[in-house]
Formats: sequence, structure tokens, C-alpha cells
Amino acid sequence: MKATRHNGRSGKNGTYNPRHNDRRFDLENSEHIDAGRVRKNIYWDCYRGYTTMQSREEDSQDISFEKIECTFYQEHYGMHIEAQNERNARTRHTERNRSVEDLLKNNKTCPEETIFQIGTVEESVSYEILLAVVQDFTKQFTNRFGSHVHILDWALHLDEGTPHIHERHVFDCENKYGEICPQQEKALEELGIPLPKPDKPKGRNNNRKQTFDAICRIMLFDITRKYGLHLEEEPSYGGRDYLEKQDYILFKQKEQMKNQTEILDRLTLKIEDVEALIDEVSDIAYDKAVEVVTDEVRVETHKEDIRLVEQSKAWVLSPERKASQKERTYAASRLDGVITKITKAMQTAVKTIQTTLIKPEVKKANTEQIKKKARSSILDRLTKAKITAEQENRERWEHEGRIKLGRNDMEL
Repeated sequence: MKATRHNGRSGKNGTYNPRHNDRRFDLENSEHIDAGRVRKNIYWDCYRGYTTMQSREEDSQDISFEKIECTFYQEHYGMHIEAQNERNARTRHTERNRSVEDLLKNNKTCPEETIFQIGTVEESVSYEILLAVVQDFTKQFTNRFGSHVHILDWALHLDEGTPHIHERHVFDCENKYGEICPQQEKALEELGIPLPKPDKPKGRNNNRKQTFDAICRIMLFDITRKYGLHLEEEPSYGGRDYLEKQDYILFKQKEQMKNQTEILDRLTLKIEDVEALIDEVSDIAYDKAVEVVTDEVRVETHKEDIRLVEQSKAWVLSPERKASQKERTYAASRLDGVITKITKAMQTAVKTIQTTLIKPEVKKANTEQIKKKARSSILDRLTKAKITAEQENRERWEHEGRIKLGRNDMEL
């Protein structure tokens, strides 16, 4: 298993909102959250300590993580905001004025969020072990970095695919005016955290936060070993979004692929069943073909022969003929007899044709020809359709399940 510690401040929808963590939103719109297990979650904040859903319901003055963070920022950085706004007014740049809410929405000054998880949806430790590990970690974290890094709140989620903890903290230190304000890199410098490459210029790929995350990684592994956990220690980077979301996406994609495969099997037929289908369809197709063909032969041939006799009859009865009327009438009546005989003969011929075509040996030979043509066509189409469907499902799963790399996120 792997121990996961992901860091981030913002995503595609802006800075992370703590309402997700303390479940202050409409749960009905979140498929990945089991509303029946929300009451099992455990919460902590820097003002009240531990709370649960039950204690929140019993507390008439219950406040959200969002309000907790706003209160902390107001108490600790409010004076800095006021002083900076006064300086802006003196230099006539009031457009630069900010509020506490602005600090909370800015991805450079808002709290950083860390997600702790041990394992995945397939295999993970119990929430009791995860909680104990993170409690030990936060205690050591505060003892070591608490002068400049403050843990604001955290939530243990037991209502999603895998137990995990969202923890939020803020870095701060004095600025040149002696005011306390959110400053990550300066705070880490005050803590004595060195650059990864001290002889190189500070920048995106050489900053104290990288060293800080590495220190936290070592701390976390030291603690997990105390609990008898043997985890993969090779770090990998990725996932600006919450880890449980990635696990959930992968889990849901696997479910969708399974469901789509079952639907595909039901609606498009299994390849191994096609032979039976071809046999049945070929028999039906052949019988129908015999019926249609013989009917068409009977109608068209009958029409042509009768037309020829009718022409002869018209010629005999024509006034231009030199024979007497009696002779012409007699000839016409004989021709009528011919028409009757043709009709009977055609009926006999049609019956003979049908009898011949449906003879087992004739039908088998002709049906095999139909099967040969149908088999190659149907199998080819179904095979191509199945391959295309499986490829599209696989590509969709790989694309949506792929964790996007983020420079501030680390999987341990």
C-alpha cells in the first residue's frame, strides 16, 4: 500500500472550499458520498476541538469550517489588512484594497489543504489507524512548525470509498512592517527550511516548499512504521484534485465498463451465439424467399401467357377476318379454354417449383450459400462493433481516471 499526502489550494473551480470537508452542502447532488454514513465522520477545528454531526446538531451556536477560517484570518491578519489598506489610500491606490475574504479566495494566501489516505478503495487501513497516524503527525507537525504554520481544521471522512482526512493549514510570518500576514515562502525561511539546491536561484523548481514536503513525508513514514505499517516509500507526484475523487472516478469507471459490457452482451449478442442466429435466420430467410419467388414467378408468367392468348383471341374476333362469325366465336371459345389450361398448368408448375425448392437436400445446399454470405457479414460487423466499443470504453476510462500532475501535490 501507499501512504498518500496530497497538497493543494485550488482547482478548476477556484480555491478549495472547506464546506466540502464539514459537509455543509446538499449531499443529494454528490453521488460519491453515502449520506447514510455521514454521521460517522469526525471533525476538528482550532477553536472547538473535536465535533461530530450529532454534537453539531445539539450545539445552538454551531459554526462551519468556513466561518472558523474566516474568524482565524480576521483575528490574525485583520490588522495587516487594515494597515495595508491605509497605505494604499495614502499612495492613492485604493483599487489594491483587500478584505479578509479576499485573502481566503486568493490561491497564494488561502489555506493549503492536505489529504491523508493509506491505501485505495481496493485495500486500505482501518479508519482508527489512519486517525491515530494523522493525530500523531499533526502533533509533531505543530510542535515543529507551529510558530509559522497553523492547522485550522480537519475532517475524517468515512462516507466515501476510502477513509481519508482533509486537513487545512496556513503559513504566516511578519512582513517588513511588523504585521503578521499569510506568506508561505517567507514563513518557511523563518523556520530555517533550506532550498533543495542552495547554490541555485530560488524558483518554481527550487523552493523551500519542496524541502518542507519532503520533511513531512519522512515524518509521516516514521509514524506509520510505529504502527507496524510497511508502505511503499518511492514518492510519485500527481493529482491536484482530492485523492478520494480520483479513486472514486476509477471505481465508477470500472463499474461503468462492467455495466456497458453487460448491456453490450444483451443488446448486440455474444459472438459465440451468432452461429445459432445465422442458422435460424437463414432458414427463415430461405423459406420466405421461396414463397416470394414462386409467387412472383406465378404472377409474372401467368400475366405474360394470358396476354399472348388474349391477343390471339382479339385477332380471331377482329372484323377483318374472312371466317364467318360462327367460326370466329368457336375459335374464341377454344382460346378461352387455352387460358383456363394455362392457369391450371401454372398452378401445377408453381407447386412443383415450391416442392423442389423445399426438398431437404435442395434447401440445405441453398441455405448453406445464404449462411456463408450472412456469416461473414454479421461476424465482421459484430466483431468490429465490439472492438470499437471496448476501445472507446478503455480510452474513456484511462482519460478520466488519469491523475493530472500538480507541482504542489505529492503521493507518498
